[in-house]
Formats: sequence, C-alpha cells, structure tokens
Amino acid sequence: MKLDIRYAEHPEDVKGYDTKTLRDHFLFEKVFVPDEISLGYTHVDRVVFGGAMPVTKKLRLEGGKDFGSDVFLDRRELGIICIGGTGTVSADGKEYPMKKGDGLYIGKGVKEVTFAGADKNNPPKFYLASAPAHIPYPTVFIPIEKANPRKLGEAPTVNVRTIYQYVHPAVCQSCQLVMGMTILEEGSVWNTMPCHTHERRMEVYVYFDMKPGAVVFHLHGQAGETRHLVVQNEQAVISPSWSIHSGVGTGAYTFIWAMAGENQTFDDMDAVQTPDLR
Repeated sequence: MKLDIRYAEHPEDVKGYDTKTLRDHFLFEKVFVPDEISLGYTHVDRVVFGGAMPVTKKLRLEGGKDFGSDVFLDRRELGIICIGGTGTVSADGKEYPMKKGDGLYIGKGVKEVTFAGADKNNPPKFYLASAPAHIPYPTVFIPIEKANPRKLGEAPTVNVRTIYQYVHPAVCQSCQLVMGMTILEEGSVWNTMPCHTHERRMEVYVYFDMKPGAVVFHLHGQAGETRHLVVQNEQAVISPSWSIHSGVGTGAYTFIWAMAGENQTFDDMDAVQTPDLR
C-alpha cells in the first residue's frame, strides 16, 4: 500500500505558486496502479483518498504509523465507488460484489477490508475516500439505483448533469464523510458555474470517463485570485475549503466528489457570481 502525504497550505501562500508547485501540492496523478492500493493523505481535514486496483491478487487496506493504528478503520470511516470493471469488496468477511457505479459505505471499527477482482482482463477500479470518525455506523451497499439522483443544469449553459449522492444523509448515515458521483451529459462541460465555496468543508475530486486526449481545467484558488490545474483522465485534485469549486472539460466526463468537515448539508455553500471572478 502506497501513501503520498500532502500538507495544508494558506491561500496567501498559494498565490505565489507556479504551475509545477501547484500540481505538486494539489494534483494526485496516479490514482489507479495495478495490484496496488495507492492513497493520498491530505492534512486538510485529514482526508485519505485514492484507488485500489486488484488485478492478479487480493489487496488489503492497512493501518500503520501514518494513521496511528494498525487497523485503518479504528478511527475512520470509508466510502467506495467502483468506476470500472467488476470485483468484490470484503468487510470483516462479508463480501460485496461490485460493478461500475456501485458504492459502499464502511463504518468505523471494521477490522479488515480487502479488494479482489473478478477478471484480470477487466480489473475493477475502486475509488476510496476516508475521513476521521467518532461513531460506528453500519456498512451499507449502495448500487447506483439506490443513490439519490439530482438533475441540474441547462443545455444553453452546457452544464446538464446528474448528481448521484451515495454517502449522504438521504442515503445512509456517516460521521462527516459525504460522497457522490456526477455524470455530465454529452455536450455539457461545466461541472458547476457559477461556482461556489464551502468554508466548512473541503473536497477531493477524481475525474474519469474522459475520451482520449480530453482534459478538465479544474479551477482553483480564491474567487479574486483564480488558478487552474489541467487534469487528465483518472486523476484527482485536492480542493481546500477556501478554494472555488468548479471545472470545465474539453468534452463530457464523470467525476466523484468526496467532502469532509463539520457540516453535511449539501446545499450549504457560498455562491460566487461570474462578474466577481478574477
């Protein structure tokens, strides 16, 4: 299991970052590595995120010194969404077969979590997000049919999209983790505009289902001092609470968002009008 630790940054410091420094601090380029669990640990709300891609062997989620416990979920909760292939996630011996679009919430206190593939020629890609937890909530299997859908946007503003809420009060209980998947319709490219911030929650995005050669311009920074990160298929971005949350692609794409902080109210956000952007 590989862990890439990222520290928190003050927005005034980020104003001076060049492109390489911005990418080094906020972009996670290798989310899915064959036969590995590849994780990022951001000190922004101590969120852990990344991918598990079992091809020829079973993978086990492990704790260690970086988490202060030999068991990963001793003081954490975990959300999982499969973005491709088929496989199985096991939580303390109970197996959950998963295909693309299926999700799973695993609560604090589960001792063993493993990932296995069903076909090495079509290995599963499990995206993971974890936050510190204080209460053990039940494990819940969440296929896309049981996720909470919200259709937003309009064709004239090229942002028609469906938000599927997985780890969310409308679907299952969690301590602070909120997680879901947004699918843009063909011809739409903005994931949200006008953009917003939410001071009480950070967010991590992973972008995927992008056509060859396509990219997403992930907007970053404060409203009056914006930056951007060029994101390739199956790469993730750390978005602190002080940063605007928005992005635009060269074509349609899908992304998973995972949030952590002191508030689970999805609509608790501060809108930023386009004339105020710089």
